[in-house]
Amino acid sequence: MMSDFSMSDFPAANIFHNNCMISGKSRSVSPATKFKKRNFQVRFFLFQTPRFFTLKHNPSMAKFIINKKEYEADVPADMPLLWVLRDVIGLTGTKFGCGMAQCGACTVHLNGEAVRSCVTLVSRAEGQQITTIEGLSADSTHVLQRAWLEEDVPQCGYCQSGQLMSAAVLLRGNPNPTDSDIDDAMSGNICRCGTYPRIRKAIHLAAKLQKQEKAK
Repeated sequence: MMSDFSMSDFPAANIFHNNCMISGKSRSVSPATKFKKRNFQVRFFLFQTPRFFTLKHNPSMAKFIINKKEYEADVPADMPLLWVLRDVIGLTGTKFGCGMAQCGACTVHLNGEAVRSCVTLVSRAEGQQITTIEGLSADSTHVLQRAWLEEDVPQCGYCQSGQLMSAAVLLRGNPNPTDSDIDDAMSGNICRCGTYPRIRKAIHLAAKLQKQEKAK
């Protein structure tokens, strides 16, 4: 019943700045987190998204493997993964940007590939290997995170977790990317502050650091 539901359970967006954009650190959450709501059907509008999503109750608990930990959540099969991560599990490093897979702020890894979590449904993500910015490294020592800090990449920082996740996929497949490779791989990630030159420079630095680590 609608009386059992509060819109605070599924906020359309959280636009407050997070001071840990690069590490994505958030409040601690125990594995196997269980989120329970009685029968409901929700309709809400995503900012700048010209359509409604109808979330249907899923009677079975969905299981997720996020940053190598197992979680369970009572969520609808057609709910975007973004809201599972942020509102149910509590991993708020992944950001809401456009809701249409156009800006890249919500980028996470699904089985090692970069995907936009705002349009990746529970039905696709359930049981798969999911990595968020919080899982890129346990202590923010990933070569990309170090390079981001060294080159002072972020300004407002809002898009940076998505930028890092896309860059991580690039470096894994191409350890010595050219400027053109970087521009192509990062073209789906928008930075409203225009930090693209710093992002490119930081990726080159990360590639160098990665090469040095492998040579040890």
